[in-house]
Amino acid sequence: MDHSPSFVGIDVSKDQLDVHLLPSGARFAVPRNGAGLEELVHWLTVEERPSLVVLEATGGFEVTVAAALAAAKLPLAVVNPRQIRSFARSLALGELVARRRQLVEMIGMESNRQQQVRDRRLKQRIQGHLEWLQQALADLDGEIDDLVRRSPAWRETEELLTSVPGVGKVTARTLLAELPELGQLGRRQLAALVGVAPFNRDSGQWRGHRALAGGRFDVRRALYMATLASLRCNPVIRAHYRQLRGRGLPGKVACLRRLLTILNAMLRERTPWQPA
Repeated sequence: MDHSPSFVGIDVSKDQLDVHLLPSGARFAVPRNGAGLEELVHWLTVEERPSLVVLEATGGFEVTVAAALAAAKLPLAVVNPRQIRSFARSLALGELVARRRQLVEMIGMESNRQQQVRDRRLKQRIQGHLEWLQQALADLDGEIDDLVRRSPAWRETEELLTSVPGVGKVTARTLLAELPELGQLGRRQLAALVGVAPFNRDSGQWRGHRALAGGRFDVRRALYMATLASLRCNPVIRAHYRQLRGRGLPGKVACLRRLLTILNAMLRERTPWQPA
């Protein structure tokens, strides 16, 4: 019979071990003593046999637990609680950024509907809904601000990104939430990940247009809007665009790739925008 992958998380305290199993959601606790460890090891090796056991490092209390699990040859990872909190914050930020995007889209759709209807009462109802959506958007922006402020690493990264003319907070926070690889990959790998690396559409001697495919659509959309802003206020991107257009080449996607390359280098080197 196939054994489906399962994962065990153990929260360690001075007196007890709180155990949580995924994907079943089962949970229980055992005392952090010899009898409790024997019970836990028996359950893990005989009954459950998980794919991975994750143990939180907690002021040294985890040492005897980790030793018992390792002696039983269980797949074990001891993680820093700061990493766990950072991961949880990252998930929260991603959800908030996605929800913000939805609210903006709903505001746009309701505004269009309001312009199209003629009934006065219906216009008033739509206006009421618009006001509710705009307040929800303001509240959500406050939550995102608070979440970013509470993370020194995110604050620093946001400041680096927004130092680039054309890159605002919305783009920066989209990158924080949905492109954590920024600053860690080569430019070609990153372009492919985002979906702005052109691929060939050739067959035999026929040469087709280079096109974009795949990648992270929401990241690409945020970068495209930042590119449009950069064409107006960023001298480096504007000059690159004019050079491409002067050669008769399409420029906006190429400028997007250039902007992405600049942002990637800035985060890799942890240096702010330098126009020269």
